[in-house]
Amino acid sequence: MAGVVRVGIGGWNFEPWDSSFYPEKLAKARQLDFASRQLAVIEVNSTYYSSQKPATFAKWASSVPDGFVFSLKASRFCTNRKKLADSAESVGKFLKQGIVELGDRLGPILWQFMPTKKFEAEDFEAFLQLLPEKQDGLPLRHAVEVRHISFLTPTFVALARQYGVAIVLADHADYPLIADVTGDFVYLRLQKGEDHNPKCYPEPELPVWGKRIAALASGGTAPGLPHLDDERAPDVPRDAYVFFITGGKVNAPAGAMALQAMLSP
Repeated sequence: MAGVVRVGIGGWNFEPWDSSFYPEKLAKARQLDFASRQLAVIEVNSTYYSSQKPATFAKWASSVPDGFVFSLKASRFCTNRKKLADSAESVGKFLKQGIVELGDRLGPILWQFMPTKKFEAEDFEAFLQLLPEKQDGLPLRHAVEVRHISFLTPTFVALARQYGVAIVLADHADYPLIADVTGDFVYLRLQKGEDHNPKCYPEPELPVWGKRIAALASGGTAPGLPHLDDERAPDVPRDAYVFFITGGKVNAPAGAMALQAMLSP
C-alpha cells in the first residue's frame, strides 16, 4: 500500500509550452483547465511575489478536476528575513489572503529560503512555531526548502520532524540534498532537467527517481540517497508531491507525465 503520488510542474503559463505542451491555438484562459487534466499537481510561483484575491483562488479551484491540487509557494516576505522569528505578521497575511477558497484543491505550502540563509536553530524553530496546522478549519501541510550548506545537520532534521514539517528533497546542482523524511508526506523538486532532453531528465534517470518515490510513498526511505540522522520515519504510507521545475522547463510537462505513468497503479 502506498500514499497518493502526484507529479507536476511549476505554473501553467510559459510561452514555449504553447507549442510543446498545449494544443495548437488553445486559448490562454483554458491552459489551466488543460494542464490540470494531464498532470496531478502544479506548484504556484506567483504567490511568492504577490498576494492574490480570494476570487482568484476560487476560480483556480473551479477550473480543475477532482483529485488535482495546487502547491502554493509562500510569500517571500515570510522567509527572506534576517530574523525569521519576526515573520508572524507576514505569515498570517499570506495564510489569510483567501487560500481557503481552494478547499480540497489545496496541497502543501512551500516555504522557500534564500541560498544565503544560514541555519540558526533557535530562530528556525521560532519560524516553525508560526506555521499552523489549520487555517479557518482547512488542514495545512508545510514543506521547507533550504538552500544553504549549514542546514546539513541532524539538528535541523530533528526540528522539522518535531513540528511535522517536510524537508524538500531537492535534486539541484548547487543546493544541499536532504532525503530525511520528517513529515507525513514528501515533497521533491527535480531541478536538474535540460531543455534538450525530450522528457526533461535523461530517460535512464526517470526509473531511478521512480523507484525512490515509490519507496517513499510506501513508507520507506529513498534508496541510494544519504540521510543526516539514523531515526527512521514511521513505516506508513505517505503522499508524495513531485515537481519537474526550473531546469529543462520546456519539457517539464513531458517529464512529469512520463514519471506519473511509471508510478500509476
